[in-house]
Amino acid sequence: MEYDIVVIGGGPAGMAAAISAKKNGTDSILILERDTRIGGILLQCIHNGFGLHYFGEELTGPEYAARFSDQVEELGIEYKTDTMVLEVNNISEKDGQGNSLHLVTAINTKDGLMHIKAKAIILAMGCRERTRGALVIPGTRPAGIFTAGSAQRFVNIDGYLPGKKVVILGSGDIGLIMARRLTLEGAEVKLVCELMPFSAGLKRNIVQCVENFNIPLKFSHTITEIHGKDRVQGVTVAAVDSKRKPIPGTEEYIECDTLLLSVGLIPENEISTACGVAIDSSTSGPIVNERMQTSVEGIFACGNTVHVHDLVDFVTAESLRAGENAAKYVQGKKIQNPEHITLRPGNRVRYTVPQYIESKESQDPVSIMFRATDVYRDVTIVISSNNERIRSIKKKIVRPGEMQVVELKADQLAKVKDNITVAIELPEEDVE
Repeated sequence: MEYDIVVIGGGPAGMAAAISAKKNGTDSILILERDTRIGGILLQCIHNGFGLHYFGEELTGPEYAARFSDQVEELGIEYKTDTMVLEVNNISEKDGQGNSLHLVTAINTKDGLMHIKAKAIILAMGCRERTRGALVIPGTRPAGIFTAGSAQRFVNIDGYLPGKKVVILGSGDIGLIMARRLTLEGAEVKLVCELMPFSAGLKRNIVQCVENFNIPLKFSHTITEIHGKDRVQGVTVAAVDSKRKPIPGTEEYIECDTLLLSVGLIPENEISTACGVAIDSSTSGPIVNERMQTSVEGIFACGNTVHVHDLVDFVTAESLRAGENAAKYVQGKKIQNPEHITLRPGNRVRYTVPQYIESKESQDPVSIMFRATDVYRDVTIVISSNNERIRSIKKKIVRPGEMQVVELKADQLAKVKDNITVAIELPEEDVE
């Protein structure tokens, strides 16, 4: 089989990228999805709050996914579900533009083992949850320990209640949403505890899902032991110091039959690393330029594969850009005289996406996404190049759980020298 573009992943990122590529003049597109239907994680996110930025209205996850899956059907974009991609390789064969082709190896029960040639690949595999094994919590290995996303699938898709008395470790968005969901289904959420002194989730989820339901939320606390043999019987919770070490004497036993872990998401990139794509240690995702192209020519990436997003609207905007540029790539529309302008995270910024810019001549604004390292109030976001300010924006508050987006227009890009630094300045440092 041969296609111009193969999209790996049929979630919100993959669907948006495929739709954008189709609308930008590339017809030969194939989406490969390992689940039984396209839509990705949105299918189990039955709560509202999606689409406020992109559609200007509030939708549930399945409604948001349906708007894109309907477009996929209307545009006649081919897709295969129940299909697992095993690997992606570069091959010596060239396309009409002189670019190396890529070979995708995939498998399903209908077609068997497939080898698919593609001029461009879009990686949109999403992310996975960090599990108990990554946390090294002492104790036994009883039943009743779930990641928050697994519990969400059990409740919303399969119709199972994982437990009656629940403790949630971590205040990520899925954990906060599941605190509300389980309460509505009749379970008692005894506690949400967070290792850090701030939440990893959106402020609106803290208010709507925890505070409004009077669910206890303790910051700077963690679980030091899990009790129970066949089933979870309880957990020991303790306060932690500034180095995140448990403080002796602060231990508290909480009886429960279920423990949910909402302790972070990791971009899914086994396929990316296997085909030679460079990975950013800060994001755990591919290093990309402003066109969402990775370090391997012809391979693009978008969505939670690149970095973990808090809003699907941002995923969509990023994926539309990836799809448009993948279409331009297969049509031979390349950047003339590409540069390599590095984007660097400055003070109080954890990472930036993209990690570099190849052209200052783009007429479209370049979107820079980044996250703060802590909660800061009354700050100035400063974009500078060689110590010269290009743009500065005042913000009332920035949080690690909320993505920040800044756009650089063509006239601002023209001022860039050899690198760009994104920093957050506190009020006393803000000197114009």
